[in-house]
Amino acid sequence: MSDDKAVAASATQQTAQGEAQRFVLPAVDVFEDASGITLLADMPGVPKEQLELKVEGDTLSIEGSVHSHTPDGLEAVYAEVRVPRYRRSFTLSRELDTGRIEANLKDGVLRLRIPKAAHAQPRRIEVQAG
Repeated sequence: MSDDKAVAASATQQTAQGEAQRFVLPAVDVFEDASGITLLADMPGVPKEQLELKVEGDTLSIEGSVHSHTPDGLEAVYAEVRVPRYRRSFTLSRELDTGRIEANLKDGVLRLRIPKAAHAQPRRIEVQAG
């Protein structure tokens, strides 16, 4: 698995209206074991409803928006705090089974478990005596 945007701290993308939209790259830890990989992404303030995970071909995309809390009946006329929008993409190995990804969001940490495909997992071969 390789990180497509590991060099920059943030990314910029042009929207359909031509305006630039900035994205924050969440910090990510990746752990591998014999049966797959576990990816932990720090996305504080992102609710489940504002989180989008997509797999297209061999690319995994993570995107989420922080929900800003505005008191009922009020509208922000001026705000110095920018609400971050997180985005990160990864290229996945063909050994991984993207159809069985498990995702969990708890305390601002997104946990993805991506198992290896059956053909890529190590297996023990029993030796017969005789």
